[in-house]
Parts: sequence; structure tokens; C-alpha cells
Amino acid sequence: MIPIRDHNPSKQRPVVTWALIVLNVFVFAMYFPMMNAPAIASFFDSWAMIPARVTTGSGYHTAFTSMFLHGGIMHLAGNMLFLWIFGDNVEDAMGHVPFLIFYLVCGLGAGALHVWSDPNSPLPMVGASGAIAGVLGAYLLLYPKARVDVALILIIIVRMFTWPAWIVLTAWMVFQIVGGLLTAATGGGIAYWAHIGGFIMGIALTFPLWLYLGGPAYWKTCDFRPPYDPTTFATYISTIPVVRRKR
Repeated sequence: MIPIRDHNPSKQRPVVTWALIVLNVFVFAMYFPMMNAPAIASFFDSWAMIPARVTTGSGYHTAFTSMFLHGGIMHLAGNMLFLWIFGDNVEDAMGHVPFLIFYLVCGLGAGALHVWSDPNSPLPMVGASGAIAGVLGAYLLLYPKARVDVALILIIIVRMFTWPAWIVLTAWMVFQIVGGLLTAATGGGIAYWAHIGGFIMGIALTFPLWLYLGGPAYWKTCDFRPPYDPTTFATYISTIPVVRRKR
């Protein structure tokens, strides 16, 4: 289930969201030549977050640096897609500088929960997904009924759907919880608890803003949707082709 875009315009240019995407891509490009070389292990050993090291009192800087590292092109592309779709509206609601602080704090919170979940793990954790999970949590609280185009891929069958954000993001969160429980039981290489921690942190940090906007009254005012003129997308026609199943 891959979100393609949302029907939620932003009033300001999301310069921080763009800058974060550029920075993540730039950092990845810098060490990409090492990806298939032995040197990558030494690089991640220095800059990725390793829970076993953090719990022994060293490597605290990696809680920050690991947020800008990725394990491959698809890892980077998936994270940047989510940030591109949902980051602009959260930045629009918070303002540029508060959004940047929010993003970094969510990333740190995600890393903290990951260390708590497996404090003796020697595996390096990399990726912006914990911080981006915070963005998803904020988006869910602010715009639960924003329309999101989703590509549902079942083996070779691809269908396009437009669902409310609360369905898309709640489903995403459920996948993380299930993945986290399975990983705890069987082991694995995905930091699901970092995603969960970032998501919870995002909701918690956005809650004061939501209350400032009016809380439940804010939802009622805009019918749980973005507070923009609904006619903006009244004649919206998706340019994404529909792949129909052969009968």
C-alpha cells in the first residue's frame, strides 16, 4: 500500500521539507560509492546508531546522524516519498523553524524507543523513517479526512484508491505494531519500534497545536478535512493511469 499524493494544498512553500529531502539525498549520494564495499561497515559503525553502544554510554551523536543515513536507494526513495506527501502540510501548520525542531525531536524520540526495545542490539539503525513517522502522526491529528491517493499492489495487480488519511495512516501504524511484535519474537532488520516511537512523539508534540487551533471544534469547523476551500479539488481528475485487472 503506497501513498502517491494527497489532495491537501499548502499555503506556504515547504522550504524545510524540500531542504530535508535534498539533504538526505545529498548525504546518501556522498557514501553511495561505498555501499557494496567493506568500507560501508566502518562508515555505519561510526555514524549509524547502535543500541548496544548507546546503552554503554557512547555514540550519542549517532542518534542525530543516523536520521540522515539510508541502507539503499529504495529505502531512501520510500522515506522521501512519505516526507514529500505529508511534510508540506505539517510544515504549513507549524511554521518553518518549529517544523524543523519538531522533525528532529521526533527522530530522536524514535531512536530512543528503538534503543529501549532492544538495548543490546549490535545492529546499526539508519533512516529518516522515525522522524517521518512523527510527521505522519501530526498529519493524522490535523487532517484525518484529507484525501490520499494510494496504490494498492497485490503481487501483479495494481489498483488506485482515494482514501481518507486516517485509514491510510492508521493502517500504516497497525503494520508497524504487528511488525514490531513479530520482530521481537523472531528478530529482523527493520526498526519498527522507531517508527512507532516517532509516530507517538509526533501526535504528542502536535497535540498543543491542535488544541490551540480549537481541538474538536477545529475538526468540526473543517469537517476533519484541511481548512481550505473544498471547491479547490471539486473538479480534481487524477492523472495517474488506472491499471485494470484482466478478466
